[in-house]
Amino acid sequence: MNQSNCFRVFARYASMNVFGMLGLSCYILADTYFISRGLGADGLTALNLAIPIYSFIHGSGLMIGMGGGTRYSIQKSMGNLRETNELFTNAVMIAAVFAMAYLCIGIFFTDRLVTMLGADEAVYEMTRIYLKMILLFSPLFLMNNVLLCFTRNDGAPQLSMRAMLGGSLSNVVLDYLFIFPCRMGIFGAVFATCLAPVISIFLLLPHIYKKNHQFHLIKCRPKKKWISAILSSGIPSLVTEVSSGIVMIVFNIILLNLAGNTGVAAYGIIANLSLVVIAVYNGIAQGIQPVIGNYFGEGAFDKVYAVLRYAMFTMLILSILIYAAVFFYAPQISSIFNKEQNQALQHIAVDGLKLYFTACPFVGFNLIICTWFTSTACPLPANIISVLRGFIVILPLAALFSTIWKMTGIWCVFPCTECIVSLLGILFYKGKNRFFKQV
Repeated sequence: MNQSNCFRVFARYASMNVFGMLGLSCYILADTYFISRGLGADGLTALNLAIPIYSFIHGSGLMIGMGGGTRYSIQKSMGNLRETNELFTNAVMIAAVFAMAYLCIGIFFTDRLVTMLGADEAVYEMTRIYLKMILLFSPLFLMNNVLLCFTRNDGAPQLSMRAMLGGSLSNVVLDYLFIFPCRMGIFGAVFATCLAPVISIFLLLPHIYKKNHQFHLIKCRPKKKWISAILSSGIPSLVTEVSSGIVMIVFNIILLNLAGNTGVAAYGIIANLSLVVIAVYNGIAQGIQPVIGNYFGEGAFDKVYAVLRYAMFTMLILSILIYAAVFFYAPQISSIFNKEQNQALQHIAVDGLKLYFTACPFVGFNLIICTWFTSTACPLPANIISVLRGFIVILPLAALFSTIWKMTGIWCVFPCTECIVSLLGILFYKGKNRFFKQV
C-alpha cells in the first residue's frame, strides 16, 4: 500500500468491498424474493418483522470487526505486532460474549420476542421460526464479520470479497432449492441464510492458516484498553445496523395501524432494497477504512484527505445512478416482489420507493464521513452522527410525519433525517479539518 498510487489503492479496496457488500446484502434480498414467490404477502410480513433482529446480530459483528480492524490497521502500520495479536484475541472474546447473549435469547425468549414485534396469528409461526434460527446461528454470523474485517485489514481485500460473495451466492442457490424443490417454506429460507456464514468462514481459512498473516489468537487476558478501543471505534457500525432494526420495528408498528399487513409487506420491499443500496455505501466506507488507517498511522494526512475525496465523488455518481433507476423503474421493481399482483401493495410500494430513496446521497455521505472519523482515531463525531441518525432524529420525525401526512410522511422520514444529520457531519468535518492543519 505504501508504494502504490493513492487512487489505485482506493479503487482496489473500495471496489472489492462494494462487490463483497453487495453480495452480502443478497442474504436478505434473496429471502425477500423467494419468500414473496413461495409464501406471498404473509411471508414478506413475517420476514420484515424478523429482520430487525438480524440487524442487531449483524451490527454487533460489524462493531467488533470494524472496531478491531480499524485499530489493527493503525497498530500494524506502526509495526506493533504483539498489539495486533492482542487486538484480535480481545475481539474474539467480545464476540463470544455477544454470541452467548443471543443464544440465550434464541433458546429461552423467542416466543416472547415474536409477540413484542407485533406478529398476528397469520404470521406468528413463520416469524418465530425465522427468529429462532437466526439467533441460534448468531455465533457464526459474529465470527464471520470479525474474520472478514481482520482479513481485509491484513492486506487481502480480494479474499474478503470472495468470501462474502461465496457465502451470499450459496444463500441464493440454497434459498431456491429449499423453498421450491424441497418445499421447506420459511425454515428453508432462514436455513439457507444461516449456512452462508459457514461457507464464508470456510473460504477465509486458507488466509488464516497462512504463516505470514499477522493476526493470531494468543494467550492473554481481556484488556480494558483494547476492549474500549474496539467498541468505541466500532460503535458507528453497530448503531447503523441496530438503528435500522429499531426503525424497522417502529415503522412496522406505525404501518400496521395505517395500512395493516399490506403496508408492512410494502415496507418490506422498500426496506430490503434499501439494504442493498446501503451495502454499496458501506462497501465504499469499509474499503477506505484500512487505507485511511494505514495512511493516518504513517502521518500521511494529504493522502487521508485524497482518499476521502475519491470516496465522496464515487458515492455521488452512484447515488445519481441508483435514484434514476429507482425513480424510472419503481413499478417494475415492486412487481418483482408482488407475486399476487396486489394493487394496494403495488401502489404503496411504488410511491414509497420514489420518496424513500431520495435519501441516497445523504446516507452515503453520513456512512463515509463516520468511517473517516473512526479511521483517523476520532470516533466521537462518528458516534454522535450515528446516534442522531439512528435514534434521536428519525424516531420523533416518524411519529410527527406519520401523524400529519400518514403514508407519505412515513416515506419522507428517512431522507429528511439523513439530510439533517449530514449538515451536522459537515460541521464536524470542518472542525477536524482545522485540527489537521495545525498538526
